[in-house]
Amino acid sequence: MTRVSFYVINSLSEQERQLFACRLAEKAWREGHQVFIHTENAQQSAAMDTILWEFRPDSFVPHQQLEQHDEHPAPILISHQTAPPRLMDVLINLSPEQPGFFSQFERLLEIIDDNPDIKNHGRKRYQFYRDRGYHIDTHNINLQTSG
Repeated sequence: MTRVSFYVINSLSEQERQLFACRLAEKAWREGHQVFIHTENAQQSAAMDTILWEFRPDSFVPHQQLEQHDEHPAPILISHQTAPPRLMDVLINLSPEQPGFFSQFERLLEIIDDNPDIKNHGRKRYQFYRDRGYHIDTHNINLQTSG
């Protein structure tokens, strides 16, 4: 059964939320996992693509948008439209809704910030997972001290 983790960050900035998603994706990839980042729309997919290139100048995180067809897709895929084309380990959800395909992943990572809309949608997703018996971990992250 999919393990669900909620990361609650102390920020109102969408960019901070996306940067945190990049850190989670990089950590999972370095641990040998295949990562799928599910976004809300094309604009957010493009932003994640750009931020993954730029967020750590001394590092390379292999990724691509799923819509960019490639014979050898990267270990980190980004999409707002569809499920991944192959089995992957970790799903990072940036969409307001739970993805219909989340249960095919070993891990689901939800990132919640202080934006009232993000929190409200996050509460609904938390209740959805809890009501279906998924194990849920919650991590409160203070970005000012998490480095």
